[in-house]
Amino acid sequence: MEEENEKDAKTILIVDDEAPIRDILVYNLEKEGYKTIEASDGVTAVNVALEQSPDLILLDIMLPKLDGLSVCKRIKNSLNVPILMLTAKDGEIDKILGLELGADDYITKPFSVRELVARVKANLRKVEAVSSNKIVDQQVNEEKKKESKIVVGDLELDLDKFEVKVRGEVIDLTLREFEVLKFLASQPEQVVTRETLLEKVWGYEYYGDIRTVDVTVRRIREKIEQDTSIPKILITKRGVGYYIASE
Repeated sequence: MEEENEKDAKTILIVDDEAPIRDILVYNLEKEGYKTIEASDGVTAVNVALEQSPDLILLDIMLPKLDGLSVCKRIKNSLNVPILMLTAKDGEIDKILGLELGADDYITKPFSVRELVARVKANLRKVEAVSSNKIVDQQVNEEKKKESKIVVGDLELDLDKFEVKVRGEVIDLTLREFEVLKFLASQPEQVVTRETLLEKVWGYEYYGDIRTVDVTVRRIREKIEQDTSIPKILITKRGVGYYIASE
């Protein structure tokens, strides 16, 4: 039985040039039942990731030999693996760059181990949910074809092509941006809180940073709104959350 559990355990690649941080993460993640592998610089991280195909990567931004953002880009070019960026910088530029390069999440140092473990679980659950959905999608393919588009005012989402059009023009969105827009557009005029978006789109139950939602919404607006200072499609309900206007 223990051998089966060992085989089923998810493998996490920890990339950080600080040995004490790696040691803390290894200890806590293995306590949760995960396997861990380590890298202390960017070049090694890329090589280990491509050789061993971990289930998730914890990736520090500030690394010797090759910085974390470059590592993220190289790995994502070859592997579809969730990457959680670790950053000591609180500026949004690093976070946005990391997410645009394909990172799935970020957490700012110093972080609580409890929160980090929760983020790891959430991202792994998201991957499992996507895999399960693919199986379900194949089974209900005909039904899905009937509901493959969402049209709200000037906004049109093609769920099969993962394509968004605004006033007939195709808009280039990341997968996470598409998921946020899809969730909101599926219930137009319904205000959705940041916490609900974190739970439903990111998969966080308690440990999400609502700034993640705000940054993503701002990026979406820059792409779909004619004037971001007076949004007509993706609207903020002050103090509550966001919604898609039906007209």
